[in-house]
Amino acid sequence: MVAAAHPLATEAGYSVLQRGGSAVDAAIAVQMVLGLVEPESSGIGGGAFMLHWSAPERTLRSYDGRETAPAAAAAGRFLNSEKSPLPFFEAAVGGKSVGVPGVLRMLELAHQRHGTLPWPALFEPAIRLAEAGFATSPRLRLQLSGERFLREDPQARELYYGADGEPRERITNAQYGQTLRAIAAQGAEAFYRGDIARDLVRAVRARGGDLSQQDLAAYQALEREPLCGPYRRWRICSVGPPSSGGLAVLQILGLLERTPFAQAPPHSAEAVHYFSEAGRLAYADRAYYVGDPAFVDVPLARLLSAAYLDERARDIGPRSMRQALPGGTEAVGTSHFTIVDAEGSLVSMTTTIESTFGSRIMVRGFLLNNELTDFDFVPGSANQVAPGKRPRSSMAPTVVFDDTREVHAALGSPGGPNIINYVAKALVGMLDWGLDVQSAVAVPNFGSRNGPTLVESHTSYESLRGELERRNHEVETAPLTSGLHGIERVPGGWRGGADPRREGTVRGR
Repeated sequence: MVAAAHPLATEAGYSVLQRGGSAVDAAIAVQMVLGLVEPESSGIGGGAFMLHWSAPERTLRSYDGRETAPAAAAAGRFLNSEKSPLPFFEAAVGGKSVGVPGVLRMLELAHQRHGTLPWPALFEPAIRLAEAGFATSPRLRLQLSGERFLREDPQARELYYGADGEPRERITNAQYGQTLRAIAAQGAEAFYRGDIARDLVRAVRARGGDLSQQDLAAYQALEREPLCGPYRRWRICSVGPPSSGGLAVLQILGLLERTPFAQAPPHSAEAVHYFSEAGRLAYADRAYYVGDPAFVDVPLARLLSAAYLDERARDIGPRSMRQALPGGTEAVGTSHFTIVDAEGSLVSMTTTIESTFGSRIMVRGFLLNNELTDFDFVPGSANQVAPGKRPRSSMAPTVVFDDTREVHAALGSPGGPNIINYVAKALVGMLDWGLDVQSAVAVPNFGSRNGPTLVESHTSYESLRGELERRNHEVETAPLTSGLHGIERVPGGWRGGADPRREGTVRGR
């Protein structure tokens, strides 16, 4: 089964599974197509985190393909001449925001360990689509229509817009096809050294960046320990730092266990209240403690310990605290897919170029990330800019195990810092409210990032505003466009869910 954010990507991954490919094989095919048909969200110019469950080995592994800062990066990178933070788009658009892309090295590492089909075969669906062309989807058309920065890049403007300035109805990206042909034939090395690397560096430096060919050549994807914790009778596993996603999701769930959340009626203001309060505490800890573990000591064991969660949960009462302090003291450009293969091995992968269309720099048919704006702009935090450092992420690809240590479900979402709330919401929908995966991802989104209580606009949850305000919440409505894609085990097989807020599909048998 494949659950991914675009029908063409789903079909590409499923065709690989039909040919006997592994979940990792299918993940490579899915990612290459997503970079073509959903270029605003992810691609080979970005990074990713992957969880892989090997059914034969009964082993869960975590792979880190997060971007790194160039060797020339300094802590004040995103400050102006008066030492004030740059406005976001001034920092994000252009070469200064581009980190060393990591997704190809990560996929190559995972394929070496878990692949069954030859590497070149996995690029064939994307190459065919790139060279034959594909219809512009309604979502991509909408993103292109509202985008002003992308038009400043000549290559992107020619690719995506007609002479009238309107988005093309059909897109053919022969340059991307040629790039994939080189990577298919020569491996990821073709991206990190040689002509592609040279052109990438030249494009970044022409737009004010300082990325070097040495930065690209030195990049390494990493295997890390998955981050796991209990929730009621389940075991929840995700990725650890430099992503804050797994930690924050586990903290939210751990705090909910210590509140009356289980007694709150599903879809009620009371449930939203406790969920949002737990989110405030988790996001406060995220902002203070989490950074690249090669640079800062993240006290994961303490932050997830029963004693610490007991202490933090005492701050949750019947009225909202509105804003929390850390314990002990203070977007659209992403995609997620979930895959399970014939032997029961599984991939849960969140992949990103950061904001919509990344840095708006196009090289050889693909867009480059603006991932360095995930660092804190003001120096002095655990997540300040430093050479070779990986910026903090919120990505939270997740696998749920039942009390017999069998995989129960896997899911994840795009959404920038909202990813944490999206994933935690879907988990409580499935594990506490008894919803199937499709219904759980479709539940209106809600929660807090340690500010206002957010409720998805134009949904039934807007009716909860009055009761939440009586509990001292400052309520804001927002689109909250998650992209949750998940798979759950059911008797006799698997069932998938695709977020109705995007264009994703599920295919399986």
